[in-house]
Amino acid sequence: MIPSVIPADFSGVPKLTELASREFLAGLPKAELHMHLDGALSPAMMFALGQRNQVSLPYSSVEEIEAAYQFTNLQSFLDLLYQGASVLKREQDFYDLTRDYFLKCKADNVLHTELSFDPQSHTERGIPFATVINGILRAMDDAKKDWGISSKLVMDFLRHLSADSAMKTLEESLPWKDKIIAVGLDSSELGHPPSKFTEVFARARAEGYRIVAHAGEEGPPSYIWEAIDLLKVERIDHGVRSDEDPKLMEYLRETQIPLTVCPLSNVRLCVFDKMADHNLFALMDAGLRVMINSDDPTYFGGYLNDNYFALADAFPLTREQALLLAHNSFTSSFISDAEKQEFIDQLKNYAKNFH
Repeated sequence: MIPSVIPADFSGVPKLTELASREFLAGLPKAELHMHLDGALSPAMMFALGQRNQVSLPYSSVEEIEAAYQFTNLQSFLDLLYQGASVLKREQDFYDLTRDYFLKCKADNVLHTELSFDPQSHTERGIPFATVINGILRAMDDAKKDWGISSKLVMDFLRHLSADSAMKTLEESLPWKDKIIAVGLDSSELGHPPSKFTEVFARARAEGYRIVAHAGEEGPPSYIWEAIDLLKVERIDHGVRSDEDPKLMEYLRETQIPLTVCPLSNVRLCVFDKMADHNLFALMDAGLRVMINSDDPTYFGGYLNDNYFALADAFPLTREQALLLAHNSFTSSFISDAEKQEFIDQLKNYAKNFH
């Protein structure tokens, strides 16, 4: 297994203790492991697709959509997210959405990404599963061909819906089993613990899917324990409330189960009052494997580099810390060790040659 900490040969990299400039962070080779495609729908694209597909929105301009992005908690965001998703109706819509995200990956030097999609957001309103996934997969193939961007697909279940609905979606996904690397759990966390979906995830594991789940964003540390013990997760999406449970912190340090942390999202959804209050570096200092992600970038104020920049503005982020965050993003991905090593070699070369 590839180690979860920066290898010793990074000690030869100059100026590791120097603060990471925006230029250094912008060019840093990195991976993104927690990004929801529906949350990458820009106001401009939402408005354009609404007109293209004759979907009525309660906004008369792009500016009115942007002005609505004021959230008090996770649910206030989800209400707007599902409303926006209503403009996605045809395979080409899902292709255009995914292609637009890959353009941001290219700009941010994201070499590998693991995209999350919520088929139930669309099948529940009559859009065929095939329409959703075929548009996404076509864009993934084109991004690899055009820009060399590596990607995998993660299918999330909506936890505010029933376990029966999740099981139906799992069964719908089986013809594309070789195209979906993992299944996860997202949407409204409070009141919908991971234990609600124990049987669904057992079936998913039996079908060969890898397992992730949102836990410990608004929900308590007990939800993280349930995700670990009952769902058998390999990664925790968010997990920032882990520090409320010392035994959980020790377990996460020992096992190195990754936490895919989303700084801008956490602040916009009032998990933390301001970026300077975020506990990402405290989790890192405790020996946990954390990395930076954008979650729902068009709703929360930025893509992956914007999250790096926001942390650098709020904290004294060093080059060494930035390299560790990027290193963790590669080691925590669902690609082969050989592929991970190729990306890590690029990270090493970048660090050694950056001026």
